[in-house]
Amino acid sequence: MKKWLIPVIIIVAIIAIGFFWAMGIKNGAITKNQAVSAAWGEVQADYQRRNDLIGNLVKTVQGAADFERGTLTDVIEARAKATSVTIDPSNITPEQLAAFNSAQSGVSSSLSRLLVSVENYPQLKANENFLKLQDELASTENEIRTARVRFNESVQDYNNYILRFPNSMFLGEYKEKPYFDAVQGADKPVDVEFNFDK
Repeated sequence: MKKWLIPVIIIVAIIAIGFFWAMGIKNGAITKNQAVSAAWGEVQADYQRRNDLIGNLVKTVQGAADFERGTLTDVIEARAKATSVTIDPSNITPEQLAAFNSAQSGVSSSLSRLLVSVENYPQLKANENFLKLQDELASTENEIRTARVRFNESVQDYNNYILRFPNSMFLGEYKEKPYFDAVQGADKPVDVEFNFDK
């Protein structure tokens, strides 16, 4: 073998190793970015399930002819606002998450008022469909919490991957993603009042 060929082989090997190493870093970022998108899809699916259940709940409650129409209107409007907020998971910003969170908080708030006002309607409280929907909503709220936790875990994994050195040298076009935070005031206990006079 010729002497000049050995350095050429070494240089080509170093370039090939460097290329495959950088490609591995890029492919890892793509995989983690897709995991964030998939986790966001789960969050949206659970919120969609809640919105679907709320639609059925509203129809059931509308059957009670003397039920407060203002409460139902609030739930319907909050649900419509929440479904109008969409987020592109590949380009999530803190502002988009805040808007999404605010809209979903409006749904939770109006739904809570609806469920509290149901206390005044014994025939509605005893309705089998209503009770089933109420149980499904409670279950869905738990699924939403789990999906949000998984989303934040995938965001943490992604952010750690792209921000760590030396990955950050090769992944300048990948931006840090925001976490799904609790709505403002979620740290305060909820006031629950039961009216036993009825």
